[in-house]
Amino acid sequence: MAILEEVRKDYGVIPNYVDGNFVEAPADGYLDSYNPAKGEIIAKTPLTTKEGVDQAVQAAARAFEEWSQLPVTERIQYLVKLKLAVERHKEEIARIISQNMGKTIREARGEIRRALENVDAALGMPTITLGKKMIRVTSNIDEEYIREPLGVFAIVTPMNFPVMIPFWFLPYAIATGNTVVLKPSELDPAPMYWVMKVIHEEVGLPPGVVNLVNGAKDTVHSLITHKDVAGVTFVGSTPVAKIIYETASKAGKRVLAQGGAKNPEVVMPDANFERTVSNLLGSVYNMAGQRCLAAANIIVVGDIYDRFLNAFVEGAKKIKVGYGLDESVDMGPMASKKGKERVLHYIEKGLEEGAKLILDGRGFKSEEYPNGFFLGPSVFTEAREGMIITREEIFGPVAIIIRAEDFDEAVDLSNNLAPYGNAASIFTESGKYAREYALRVNAGNVGINIGVAAPLGYFPFGGRKLSFFGTLHGQMDAIDFFTDKKVVITRWW
Repeated sequence: MAILEEVRKDYGVIPNYVDGNFVEAPADGYLDSYNPAKGEIIAKTPLTTKEGVDQAVQAAARAFEEWSQLPVTERIQYLVKLKLAVERHKEEIARIISQNMGKTIREARGEIRRALENVDAALGMPTITLGKKMIRVTSNIDEEYIREPLGVFAIVTPMNFPVMIPFWFLPYAIATGNTVVLKPSELDPAPMYWVMKVIHEEVGLPPGVVNLVNGAKDTVHSLITHKDVAGVTFVGSTPVAKIIYETASKAGKRVLAQGGAKNPEVVMPDANFERTVSNLLGSVYNMAGQRCLAAANIIVVGDIYDRFLNAFVEGAKKIKVGYGLDESVDMGPMASKKGKERVLHYIEKGLEEGAKLILDGRGFKSEEYPNGFFLGPSVFTEAREGMIITREEIFGPVAIIIRAEDFDEAVDLSNNLAPYGNAASIFTESGKYAREYALRVNAGNVGINIGVAAPLGYFPFGGRKLSFFGTLHGQMDAIDFFTDKKVVITRWW
């Protein structure tokens, strides 16, 4: 099948978007951004200085004064325009995601759909943000609470969903009356830059309501500690989420920080065998395993272990790896050379610890794209509790298949193999096992015969243990994050 046409070959130096205009970023330097399938530089990410961050925050702060006073019914009209504009450009945005992040075009198109779900959810803001009032709480006194926006919010997002994860927060933030400064990943800044072009040209938001700054660690620090930033949302690895949470909290900000994962997937003997194998192959290897909801530790219960293992390995061998803009490809490259090296390191650690690598993806080579950051699917067996590969997030196309004797052992392994609590799934035809697992597993998102337990935008995106820092989660739960409740107590003499 022919490779889909790239929107651009080279995006040049990615500009910031400040106060309604694209501007050259005041920068301390530049990072290379790649097409990971080709191993070619396609953009430069500026490392925005503290002064550049201040320009964006000040623009957002100025815009907040008028934007917060606009009736919510008028604010959501801009969301309608946003939804329609992104839908008009969804194919080109998806191709840019595939080109700059590496995921397949099918996965990129799915990302756009999931992003727009959050716009749909945020359109309900006139109802969602209703306050409450009680007449005559005591003699001649009424009491009510109302929701109010807080100001400027920083949104710091990862490389694996360069459009969807910004949309976990941006629609809710602006619909509730706040303004935003977004910092996309330095690895793949092109997709969100293109979305900002669409917003600029077709949505017509007032200047300063949505701003974008590019950069890396120092840029993030300047943003999350800025005196005029009210709150911070972050999605990324657990070590960075912990730093973000501690740093921004110390600076007096509200913080919602979602971290990494090591998701267990339990396969019971009564599971629908063919569908379970297919579902778990997708859960492990879609996006080359670079998502926080990917299956990691597959726990197979009882005497179906050998049968499952054989079928899973045979299925993994058939996965076609290549450039994501080839519509026949099942799995794209790693998003970065560093990410590939990290996965190779974990595979070596697994072998050192005594796990058995029965499918080795390290040797995969693409004839068409020899410089790409490719890995093939890998499968470990004979891994034990306490091993690094069962505890730590690999974030790559590596499955670890573990045997459990019974359901209770499977639950214990789900809760204790790793210190994360992002998601967990069980495959079974038994309502009893499904119910028990959902109640006993310590994870924020639970799947029943679902390998990727991804909540729709109308629900919170859960997370526990080292997968989350804060009290309020993303998506619909963010309504409470982006507003504060003011209580008004009234006496009429």
